[in-house]
Amino acid sequence: MSIKRKLSAMLFGSVVLIMGLNLTLNLYAARSNLRKENVNNMKLTAMQIAVSVEQSSYSSIYVQRIIAENLRRTSILAAEELDPDINNVTAERLETLASKYGVSNISLLVKTDDDIVVAKSSDPKELGLSTKGWGFWYEAFQDLLAVRPVSVGQGESMEHFWSGPFEYSTSNPEFIEKWGYYYDGTANYIIDPYIRSTAVSDYVKIMQPDEIVRRSQEVNPALLEITGFNPQTFGSSTMASDGSDSANTKLRNRPIKYGSYVFGDIEKDKAAIGQALNSREPVTLDLKLRGKKVLKSYIPVSNPGSEPYVIGVVMDYFVISSVIRTELIHNLLISGLLLILFLICSYVLAGILTRPIQAILAKVNDVARGKFEPPLEVKNRDELSQLAQRINAMSSNLLQHTNRLGQTLEENRAVKEHLESVINGTSDAIHTVDMEGRITSINKAFEGLFGWGPADVAEQLQQFVPEDLQEQEQERLKQLKDGAVLPPVETLRLKQDGSAVEVSVSSSVIRDEDGLPKAFVHVSRDITERNRMEELLRRSEKLTTVGQLAAGVAHEIRNPLTTLRGFLQLQQEKQLLVPLHVKLMLSELERINMIVSEFLILAKPQAVHFQLKDVRDILKDVTSLLGSQAHLFSIEFESNFADTPAWVHCEENQLKQVFINIVKNAMEAMPQGGKITLVQKNIGDTIWIEISDEGEGIPEDILPKLGEPFFTNKETGTGLGLMISQRIIQAHKGLLEIYSDYGHGTTVAIKLPAAGEKLDVPKQTEAE
Repeated sequence: MSIKRKLSAMLFGSVVLIMGLNLTLNLYAARSNLRKENVNNMKLTAMQIAVSVEQSSYSSIYVQRIIAENLRRTSILAAEELDPDINNVTAERLETLASKYGVSNISLLVKTDDDIVVAKSSDPKELGLSTKGWGFWYEAFQDLLAVRPVSVGQGESMEHFWSGPFEYSTSNPEFIEKWGYYYDGTANYIIDPYIRSTAVSDYVKIMQPDEIVRRSQEVNPALLEITGFNPQTFGSSTMASDGSDSANTKLRNRPIKYGSYVFGDIEKDKAAIGQALNSREPVTLDLKLRGKKVLKSYIPVSNPGSEPYVIGVVMDYFVISSVIRTELIHNLLISGLLLILFLICSYVLAGILTRPIQAILAKVNDVARGKFEPPLEVKNRDELSQLAQRINAMSSNLLQHTNRLGQTLEENRAVKEHLESVINGTSDAIHTVDMEGRITSINKAFEGLFGWGPADVAEQLQQFVPEDLQEQEQERLKQLKDGAVLPPVETLRLKQDGSAVEVSVSSSVIRDEDGLPKAFVHVSRDITERNRMEELLRRSEKLTTVGQLAAGVAHEIRNPLTTLRGFLQLQQEKQLLVPLHVKLMLSELERINMIVSEFLILAKPQAVHFQLKDVRDILKDVTSLLGSQAHLFSIEFESNFADTPAWVHCEENQLKQVFINIVKNAMEAMPQGGKITLVQKNIGDTIWIEISDEGEGIPEDILPKLGEPFFTNKETGTGLGLMISQRIIQAHKGLLEIYSDYGHGTTVAIKLPAAGEKLDVPKQTEAE
């Protein structure tokens, strides 16, 4: 795609993006404003209904008060005509009085042990009705029977009289009635006159706000539903999904005070009602009910003298979405026309802007072909003109650098020839290998050491590494690729004739400009002669050690043998067996046996089996083993071990023998008692053990001789114990060192390699 089209597309895309964002923000703002406006309308509707309900409530209270006064007068007149004893009152007499004073019926209530029931009535359906479950009415009866003013908060209270509000009849739920209860203490019953008629029921229904709700929905068809919620009973366990409640059927306790409950979700409505009552602010939710998206608002209402309740208003979301859809279509049409006009203008503008770029592109193509002249014409001072000036400067610089590169190329060719002569003149074999394992170059020393020439290595892949060392070599190459710097390794390589040669190989990796490995350089040095000389040196040292041991053994055995010979000659001359002499001879023989046994430990090959052990456990075994003996000599062990495991590959019995030898030496150095400190630490990949005593210490002139065969400062020692301990620690690839402060004690430090994932341990250790 050309720059002209790209620039036009970029301008067009930017405008599309800006217009899209603007359209989105406008739609979001419109939706938010419409939602806020509808929420305010719903709140206004709810408050209008609440005001209407409150006004009708005042009218209803006035009518109820007038009816209550009539019922009180009827009760007083009936009390004057009725016998004070209920047993002397008949239902016919009550029916006559009800007809006489213009009430529907008259009932008489009496108090039992735990209830107040209807005992006599002009209506047989009322007989036996209990008032115990009537709530605050039952409390009113208790106040009347005590001849005190009724304290409950609903109904009309007068002297010796209380009347409840309009309510559905208990015996005949189809009617709404008005009751009155009279008791002046002169009779043993409560007089209950009440009015039950269709006129009362019709009046109550007219005064209910359902008609206001219906008219509000007619005025605003978007109002799907208006509901008056009773927070005290809404959502109870007996409430059905349509809002009806089998347990709460009265006007005062129905879950739905007025209106309908079609668009409802009991759980969400109950939570929203509680939130609205607690915050005293409207709560609005976006819901999907009965397959329709709606906006439902819960408005708390609090009227003086009544319990607060909540009005729920449901509005069809189509009111908002239809307005947004209309505005969206209108905006899209306008935006489409503007985009078409801008597309044409942007294409023309892009052509004007890219005209100088075409000239610059032609100049760049000339420079790419090596044509640096003539320079571009610069007429203006804008950015493109500045770019043309820089291209002219670049062309001039490229011309100069091209000439210099030719000179540098000749110089590099001379340097390359010099380096090749140096590499070919060195005595170390050098060869490079690519990432596929092919040899790409060799020097003359390589040809002389391994026998392959340049033609041989170019024909096929050469295998210098023996098969048993292939895995080790691949691991080294992997580490080099990962950036590791490895020291030279002594290993074997194969010559052209198949024979092995010992070499020291130093390898490094060659990387490209991106830092990726592209080849390996190997420098090999023949170490066959050096290894042979080192082997001769080791053998010479072994012979020297054997001579020292032999001289020591001969010297140590000669003394007890001289003693044995003297005693045997003495007994031969006297022809008499002396028990004391026999005991001494046996002691000398035991000494010879001990010397020979320790010498065999050094000289005899011993098969050992290395295992993974925790040094702390071995040290604990040693202190437990020698604890009793230390106690006898008033010696105390103090252990300070690391909290983490100290794993080593070892032969447990041999390490235990080393620790026992050192601890025994420490105990013998403290004949008057003292403290032996055992310290174990984990330092990197080394396990550090220190055993310290509080004895006299070792003089400086004796320290260098420790570990020599048959050197000891003990009367009965052989000097081989420390030498054996050193040999065991060396076999475990460790180090044993002795530090002493004469007059203050001695410390023996042992360093062992910590067990790793792989540790090359010998399967068998032989005396050399």
